[in-house]
Amino acid sequence: MSGEEETKTPQADGASYREQILESARRNNTELLLQIKSELGNDQEKLAHLINESREVITNNTPLHLACNLGNWEFIDIVLDIEGVEIDPQNREKETPLHVAAKYAVNEPEHGCFVIDNMLDAGADPRIKDQDGLKPRDYVSKDNEKLLDLLESAEYAISMEPREEDQLREFEAREAGTGTGNGNGVDAKGETENGNEEGSASGSESETD
Repeated sequence: MSGEEETKTPQADGASYREQILESARRNNTELLLQIKSELGNDQEKLAHLINESREVITNNTPLHLACNLGNWEFIDIVLDIEGVEIDPQNREKETPLHVAAKYAVNEPEHGCFVIDNMLDAGADPRIKDQDGLKPRDYVSKDNEKLLDLLESAEYAISMEPREEDQLREFEAREAGTGTGNGNGVDAKGETENGNEEGSASGSESETD
């Protein structure tokens, strides 16, 4: 299959897959999205790549931005289940789809909260700031306490998770401990200390004798 054939469908009057994906996001057209998936041989990796690379020219909005702007949950639901899709892409204004969903929730609080809750479950990061230094919760109406609590709780939960660099240091420390010939670096230290103490004790007994 040629590169041109990979990005177009015969039924789309020349529209590329990327253009069709953007349009399916605007219209909540899940049938079109699933058709594209089928034409790609149900290749999740290829579909995820297409979704990640599909952007509006001026706004740099992704399909998720467009769907969140309109609360198009059916489209969002399918996309969130596709492994490899970027959950937190940023548009021209550095907004993530979560920022856009928070703005949508101002006029549609109940449905907006539902969309955001599911996006958080999928791994969306509520701590990311846009070009104005604002997080998604900064766009939530003060009256929407449920959504504010949801986003603040999500931020707190992420802050309590060990950072990747901390996990890496811990792993390297364990590996270094394994290299000493003892299964655990801490145990190795403890055994050494005990050995010194025993040696000191033996020495004391010899002196006493």
